Amino acid sequence: MFCGNCFRDNALVAALRGLGHEVLMVPLYLPLTLDEEDQSAGTPIFFNGVNVYLGQDSPLYRRAPGWIRRVVGSGRVLKWAATRAGKTRAEDVGDLTISMLRGKEGNQARELAELLDWLKTQPNPDIVCLSNSLLLGLAGQLRAELGAPLVCLLQNEAPYIDSMPDGLRDQVWALMAARARDIDCFISPSRYYADKMVDRLGVPADKMHVIHNGINLDGFEPAKHPPDPPALGFFSRMCRDKGLDAVVDAFIALKKTNRIPGLKLRIGGGCGPGDQPFVEELRNRLHAKALLGDVDFNPNLSRAEKQEFLRSLSVLSVPAQFGEAFGFYIIEAMAAGVPVVQPRCAAFPELLKATGGGLTYEPTDRETLAASLESFLHDPAKARQFGQAGRAAVHEKFSIHTMAENVANLFGELTPDKEPS
Repeated sequence: MFCGNCFRDNALVAALRGLGHEVLMVPLYLPLTLDEEDQSAGTPIFFNGVNVYLGQDSPLYRRAPGWIRRVVGSGRVLKWAATRAGKTRAEDVGDLTISMLRGKEGNQARELAELLDWLKTQPNPDIVCLSNSLLLGLAGQLRAELGAPLVCLLQNEAPYIDSMPDGLRDQVWALMAARARDIDCFISPSRYYADKMVDRLGVPADKMHVIHNGINLDGFEPAKHPPDPPALGFFSRMCRDKGLDAVVDAFIALKKTNRIPGLKLRIGGGCGPGDQPFVEELRNRLHAKALLGDVDFNPNLSRAEKQEFLRSLSVLSVPAQFGEAFGFYIIEAMAAGVPVVQPRCAAFPELLKATGGGLTYEPTDRETLAASLESFLHDPAKARQFGQAGRAAVHEKFSIHTMAENVANLFGELTPDKEPS
């Protein structure tokens, strides 16, 4: 599956290295699926996903000899598991989440010890940065063994945890709040999400810093001419959570009025085995309206294919309403000069205010979604104006280089006695 966190972390490490810092990126669970050069190349994968899964419910496997674990969790098996993986449902892995948050008292204590032993063979770090707060169970041992300040990035953990059953959800939040005390500071991608996580984790507000996510802007160029015929676009994981069904309904409504002659719908993004039944349901809905021929699905695109896809759009919408912490698809669309229409919830109003690259609508009003999309589809000059404003703002505020500079400055404040390295 394509993971926004992995894309962000990989691009951030590359940019920090470009600034002259020495950075070690350690992958966990499965091989990374990326659309840029892998910055973790040559580094072992820890918390091997196959071993973690089998060891969670099997005390016998947790005590298995190392050679058995190496065979069962070999690179070939990991790669096979990665091809079979879809999005992990929080309700299915609540016990594993709790175990991971328990750290050395959890069922993954052996994996944690292996990671710490290996890290001790590397140069001693000035800063240790966790990719997300679901890894807080590692924090106490990392601090005790390495003695470096700890930073934790944040990105969409809250909606994931909130989808767990009541008892599990409360237990996970309580454990995370306890483990959060081991962290020196948190980095949130938006003010919206910072405020939410200050409340959920019970951390002091001065430990929460807002640094917007950034993207590598190489290759993101606007189209030379407006798409003809006009094209409504969606680019994210092809699932209900991201609001793909709402975009399909808006497209059906727009085709019914026929005020945008020749209108096409272009759908792109990640589509794994677990997403395919939902996509098939949408195909059937479009077929029943005799509109399937005006829609194309573009799953699992490469970086270059994604950029070409975005250039083919008149306007993009990903109407997620689950509490999105950021939304890389917004920034990527704007980088390609494409305006966006997003629900007035979560981080979207904040990002659109910072960029001027699109419009918002009331989340529950799908008629307004269709009307807002039509305002761009019907007026290419307006779409170009918003697209150009968004593109300029992304280059100024949302590049990976800007993010890396802000992160490096924060790390410097945490280590004032250290020379930059």
